[in-house]
Amino acid sequence: MIELTKINGVKVLVNPDLMELVEETPDTVIAFTTGRKIIVKESRQEIKNLVKSYRKDIFAN
Repeated sequence: MIELTKINGVKVLVNPDLMELVEETPDTVIAFTTGRKIIVKESRQEIKNLVKSYRKDIFAN
C-alpha cells in the first residue's frame, strides 16, 4: 500500500494495484477499478514514484 494525502488533509493508504487512472486537472484525481475516485494532494509524478518504489519493495522480498 502507498500513503497519500486526500485534499482535506486526511492520510490514506491506497492499493496501487487497483489504480486505473491518475490525472491532474489541476487537482490530482485517482480513478480505481472499483469505480471510486479520490482527489489527493500529491502530484501525478509523486504517485508514479511511490508506486515504483512499492513495486520494487514487493518484488525484492
